[in-house]
Order: sequence, then C-alpha cells, then structure tokens
Amino acid sequence: MLAAEPKTTEATSALLGVYKPAGPVFVGGEGCELIAEDGTRYLDFTSGIAVNALGYGDPDVAAAIQGALAGGVIHTSNLFRTAPAGELASWLTANSFADRVFFCNSGAEANEGAIKFARRWAGPEKREIVAFRGGFHGRTMGALAATDRPAYQEPFAPLMPGVRFAEVGDVAALEARLSWGNTAAVLIEPIQAEGGVRPVPAEFLKAARHLCDLAGALLMVDEVQTGLGRTGWLWAHEASGIRPDVMTLAKPLAGGLPMGAVLVTEAVAGALQPGDHGTTFGGGVMVASAALATCRKIGAPEFMAEVRRKGTLLADLLGALALRNPCVRAVRGAGMMWGIETDGAAGIVGRALDSGLLLCSAGADVVRLLPPLVIGDDELRRGVALLEEAIECC
Repeated sequence: MLAAEPKTTEATSALLGVYKPAGPVFVGGEGCELIAEDGTRYLDFTSGIAVNALGYGDPDVAAAIQGALAGGVIHTSNLFRTAPAGELASWLTANSFADRVFFCNSGAEANEGAIKFARRWAGPEKREIVAFRGGFHGRTMGALAATDRPAYQEPFAPLMPGVRFAEVGDVAALEARLSWGNTAAVLIEPIQAEGGVRPVPAEFLKAARHLCDLAGALLMVDEVQTGLGRTGWLWAHEASGIRPDVMTLAKPLAGGLPMGAVLVTEAVAGALQPGDHGTTFGGGVMVASAALATCRKIGAPEFMAEVRRKGTLLADLLGALALRNPCVRAVRGAGMMWGIETDGAAGIVGRALDSGLLLCSAGADVVRLLPPLVIGDDELRRGVALLEEAIECC
C-alpha cells in the first residue's frame, strides 16, 4: 500500500530554516505568472531573484531540456567532453570580451572561482582582493569575505583574509587601496543589486579599469544578477564601455536550472593548469542545453531591443509613481531591474503579495523589481498599479 502524500506544511517543515518563505506554495507557472496550489495567480516581479528571465513555460528552454533527456545523458562529469558545454562556451566567448569559460553551479561558486583564478594569475605575492561597500558576492567563505555584510560575516569568522573594501564613487580611495605588489584583483558589480539596486557610475567603472591597469591587477565584474539582458544590455558593464578581465554569471543563465560561469581572457586562462580548480556538475548536458537555448533567445538583437523599450516604459511608470507618492525617496535602476527607496519595504512586499503581486526587497528601505524580460506592457502597468496601492498604505 502506498503511503499517503504528505501535506504541504509537513513536507516543507523538513527544510532547514535558513529562509523565511512567505505566502502560498506555488505549483505551476505560465508566462509571467506563478500559480498557487489554490489556483490563485500572482504576477511575478521577482523572476526567482532575476533567474526566470524568460518567465514560466518557455517553449525553447523546455524543448532543450526534453532534448537532453531524450538523449539519455544528463551527466558525465568533467572527465569527458560533451557538445552542449562546448557550444555554450563558444556562444559566450563570441558574445563577450572573454576567450575561455569555466562552468559551475551558482553565482557564489562563480565568484569563488574568480577569486582563485585571480590569485593564481597574480602569483604568490599578490593576494589582496579589493571589493566595495554595499556589495554582495555570495555566502560561501571566499565570496562572503568580499561581501560587505557584517551581520552575514560575523557568525562565520574568521573568513578568507586579504579582502579590502573601497567606496563606490571615491576614485581616490580606490587608488589608495591598490598597489602593484599586493593587489590581485578588483571585484565589482555594475549595479549593486542586494545593496539597494545602486548603479555604479560609468565613470567610476572606467576609473577602476584604469587603476587596475596601473596596479597590474585584474578587473572582475560580478554580473550574476545583472548579466544576460537584465539591464537592457547583454552585459551590464557594456554600458560603460569597459573591458573586464573576468566576469561571473549565474542566475538567468540556464533558464531556471542551477548554473554559474566564470568568463576570462586568454591572459588569465594561461595562468591556470589542470588540477587548479574543478567541478563535478558544472556544464552538464541538461543545464548547458537549457543555457544555450536561453542565451540564444535573450541575445537576439530584436529581443534586446524589446527589453530596452520596455525598460524605458517601466522607468516612466515608476517615475510617475514617485511624483505621486512623496514617501518614495528615489527610483533607480535600468532595464528590468529597479529599486524603489521608501520606508518599510517589507510591509510593501507583504501587502503586494496579498494583492497578487510578487516583489522582493533589497534592504530595509528598498523594494526591488525584477520582472521577467518577456513581460508585456499591460502586465508592467498592472504591476506598477498594484505596487502603488501597496505603497499608498504605508
């Protein structure tokens, strides 16, 4: 006799309590909506924290996954080569500054790999990594050391040594942090996503590039959340005209499946030898197939043009909302990535959930908007209207 299906509450109670999940249990999704177990539909302005760029049920991603399953090979490890990983790496290098790619399973892993690669490239004497106040790069030990969150760091000290912090926008302070003999790399997000959706000025990114060249250090851009079309550019750093040495990717890369990547120049790749780093699952057949379909779709010029157009519409809608609501102190972002600075972000997120809109926060005073890149104009208008209702209650 088969055991009865456990109730949802019983099933989820077995999960380790490092998250505080809110609201309904979702059992389905379609387009830009998630569907709860009671049938209620929610307009999704989170995209699984910038993961579900193509929404839910995208036919091209589904076909890629089904094709991989039909082939009977989900995993081979990196002891052997497979075509999807090679094709994906070729697409990424053809559409970026990079010459080589390393695949892994998450953004934190990608940043861990980037830190290792930078230290290997720099040699045994140059160990320092310069990161930035307000930045977030992950919760594993190396990435956490480069994340400016004392509350996240303190319970797990001592962390990886050798990280120094600078302030975004302060060129003189960054220059003071860099030295030819000590600095291996600078690690920066083009937009500080978890830090309040704060775009880094293009001139500061250009200055960072120049100072890295002077100090003989790598410039590493963390595009885990901003990469692959989120800001209206394929890669967010392109808006500033800089050319990094290393770029980390993850969230939207494999259409919802777990995947990260580190993209590097030939100069960085040349410093790495077999055995310097590894991954069991990175670049597996199924995730690489899904990622290739995702990248080809998002990377199409007409798709990116639509993201930019809709990003302008969303900017206009949010700007008008701010004018009508004096409690909104700032609206900032680009493309399909925006932060609304106001008091009581958690309360706004909760009220929006009750109205059928999924939002997330970026700190206590910033509501973060990350709608799928495929969202329609009417859905954008409906979402902003629901957001405004939630703000008016604060």
